[in-house]
Amino acid sequence: MSKKDSAGVAQILAYLNEKNRPFSAQDVFSNLQKQCGLGKTAVVKAMEQLAQEGKIQEKVYGKQKIYFADQSQFADVSDAELKKMDARIAEISTEVQTISQSCRQLDTELKELNSSLTTAELKAQIQELQAECSGYRERLDEIKSAKNHVTPEERQKVYKERDTYVKEWRKRKRLVTDMVEAILEGYPKSKKQFLVRHFLRTGFLTAKPVKADFYTSASDLHRRLCVSFH
Repeated sequence: MSKKDSAGVAQILAYLNEKNRPFSAQDVFSNLQKQCGLGKTAVVKAMEQLAQEGKIQEKVYGKQKIYFADQSQFADVSDAELKKMDARIAEISTEVQTISQSCRQLDTELKELNSSLTTAELKAQIQELQAECSGYRERLDEIKSAKNHVTPEERQKVYKERDTYVKEWRKRKRLVTDMVEAILEGYPKSKKQFLVRHFLRTGFLTAKPVKADFYTSASDLHRRLCVSFH
């Protein structure tokens, strides 16, 4: 056995005696991997060797082997001492919970502070906002000083005119659509070919009003369609 392996065996024995609780070989390997530097196979062999030498105890549960310190090396403990230990364990557990909760609170505060802007960043942001507000004030002053303001009455008049035009456009759209569908019932080609053949754009058949692409009247459309067929 090399010096490294001997030192690893000694560390494993000292660890089991110190903790004095059951461990599997995997547990010991995970807990002492950085300290003793042994691989898992070496840890398993070391623990089996210690068990064979009687320095630790081994229990087999199915395919699982559990190792723990030899209890004969420890002095007997009275019931009073056990109760005292249990009370101390409960006290320490409560203390651990309190400290853990405090750590979580501090961690939350730290994350909030890390996500907050620094003083320099806040100053820079304030300057940017002040410059932006200054630009808005200048723009507002220009608008207020202009002489070509639209009065509420004029604006309302424009809205009403638009509503009238949109209503008329929708009426004409329905008439044109019905007329085209009626013609297509006896037309030998597709709708697309019909529209291309007779120079009809599809804009006036869309769902939204447009400024162009519809004729001034349904009668005019009918006249143009009739001319194109003749």
